[in-house]
Amino acid sequence: MTRASPSRQTPIIGVAGWKKSGKTTLTTRLVEEFARRGLKVATVKHAHHAFQIDDAETDSARHRRAGAEQVAIVSGARWAIVTELAGAPEPNFEEVIAALDPADLIIVEGYKTAPIPKIEARRTASFTKRPLSAEDPNVIAIAADHAVEGESVPVFGLDDIEDIANFIDAAIGPLDGRIARAVAEVRAAAALARPVRRSRDAAANDAREPLDQRAVAAMPGGADKDET
Repeated sequence: MTRASPSRQTPIIGVAGWKKSGKTTLTTRLVEEFARRGLKVATVKHAHHAFQIDDAETDSARHRRAGAEQVAIVSGARWAIVTELAGAPEPNFEEVIAALDPADLIIVEGYKTAPIPKIEARRTASFTKRPLSAEDPNVIAIAADHAVEGESVPVFGLDDIEDIANFIDAAIGPLDGRIARAVAEVRAAAALARPVRRSRDAAANDAREPLDQRAVAAMPGGADKDET
């Protein structure tokens, strides 16, 4: 798992909490909000189980079950590389971050002990009530579906996505969509280049056509010879 790190450190914000605390909902809504603001967002999700991203009967799953320790799945819409650890330790947090493409913001769900600024998600339906903010100085705000008192960090409602995004921008930013703009410029340039290539191909075909006609004319009887 290696990739060149971005030239400038990418801002990272974590979303942490106990099971059923609303982490995933908060993460996805923050992704939507920052993408709406023009940022290229990358995410990291830590899982505590043997997940798989391909179905049991897909070709890639069959490759994996046959013994391939790494499988690349590629299409015109997306691609992924699945790596079997085969007993090796999982990559550490720094290795995972370094493997990501350049982005304007990385949002991390889980990794409660990672030394990154975090928003703590809380719900009354959470299995565990113990606050993370009391144990982790990296918790910079709380998003909850109930009243929270006695905290030294800002408290937001779980649905106050715009306010939470503004707070994140102020706390770890200012966030800027420079990577998103660069990607858009590259894609636009590629889109402009495709018609040019087609035009060159058409010109080459036009240049070949008179030669083909002369070749036919040079045949015995010329191009107007009747077929028998």
